[in-house]
Amino acid sequence: MHHSYEGLDREGGTTHAGLLRPLRNRDFRLLWSGMCISLLGDGAFIVALAWQVYQLSDGPTAMGMVGIAMTVPTIAFLLVGGVVSDRWNRRHVMIAADLARLSAAAVMAILGLSGALELWHVAVLVAVYGAGQAFFAPAFDAIVPDLVPREALGQANALDQLVRPIALRMAGPALGGVLVGAFGASAVFALDAVSFGASAIALMLMRTAVTGAPRKAGGSVLADLRDGWRFVRERRWLWVTFASAAVAYLMFMGPVEVLVPYIVKHDLHASASDLGLILGAGGLASILTAAIVGRHRLAGRNLTFMYLAWTAATIAVAGYGIGTATWHLMLASAAFNALETAGTIVWATAKQAHVPSRMLGRVSSLDWLISIGLLPLSFALTGQASELIGAQNTLVIAGAVGAAVTLAAMFVPGVRWPNDARSPVATTTAGAAHA
Repeated sequence: MHHSYEGLDREGGTTHAGLLRPLRNRDFRLLWSGMCISLLGDGAFIVALAWQVYQLSDGPTAMGMVGIAMTVPTIAFLLVGGVVSDRWNRRHVMIAADLARLSAAAVMAILGLSGALELWHVAVLVAVYGAGQAFFAPAFDAIVPDLVPREALGQANALDQLVRPIALRMAGPALGGVLVGAFGASAVFALDAVSFGASAIALMLMRTAVTGAPRKAGGSVLADLRDGWRFVRERRWLWVTFASAAVAYLMFMGPVEVLVPYIVKHDLHASASDLGLILGAGGLASILTAAIVGRHRLAGRNLTFMYLAWTAATIAVAGYGIGTATWHLMLASAAFNALETAGTIVWATAKQAHVPSRMLGRVSSLDWLISIGLLPLSFALTGQASELIGAQNTLVIAGAVGAAVTLAAMFVPGVRWPNDARSPVATTTAGAAHA
């Protein structure tokens, strides 16, 4: 571990001021700007995809199948994406991923506008979309410490979590709901394709020298994968968090993605605009949370705060099942996203502060892989569970069980003290920690 990094429990977390400090860096501004535009398109795409699938096949099972089609390629390529982002220029990897997703969204728009779009087309194209995400996400996580100084990582992650809810959960879904109602889902697919093009252009304008040369010369991909896995395995705070997230996502991610649009359309008899409002409420809550967390250094053990925030967020998932009106679901969305955002800022900063840059792509890919590895099963089980016990009961049980698993992980020895002398596992991993 880099000796210059300070633990999040000491001086060096997010500071009271300077939320916009990372934007002084030209290349981070370009990265951030391209991300803003791309996420706006993604937020609109979420609403359009759900509405399109329910128009093609009016049942939760079809939406679950599309969810599986998108997540399986992401999971399958994540480890490769992590190695690629550590071995080659991360900017180039992200450009290629943007172009792949641009192509998938554009083809979906063309087929939709021509009236030829079928459910199997959607499944194939979102698979390409998901594969692109597998390469983009680890490279994005790993490139941020290359662009901003370590003392600004907290602010950089807060800015990331500030813009994501604005674009992905508020403005994007609201725009998507309006455009689907006015022009149909295909127009939104075209918009998402354009947004990926804007992101790719922003990345192309970045200075290559800043993003660096290949991370590692020589060696095999398999050896790199083994090194990354060994690094994670020797650090309990990493692998326990990955594993608990995997179980929590298994419980609630499929039900939320599949059943919330279903409840809005069938139980509340609401519109795509109402679905956009529900997602938008969560986005607004995330924005406020990111602004607050980004301006204040968290006291005490930050990973303890993270686990508590994520536990409460998962409990909020049950609110989707309890709600009987659009504004009820808006409140549940706001609570979930605010708490999830607070925990995510802490988690992203912890990884960047305690994982060497040379390993960060692989660690991030393992984070994604393990965390979302059970999502296809979650989507597959959601349709069956909702048929057996109902959509609302499925969401309530998912939130309760997911929260219990998240809270239990917090009490595993060594989880709350990454690379700290107080950690029960610090003495056994000291040699690797200072590699």
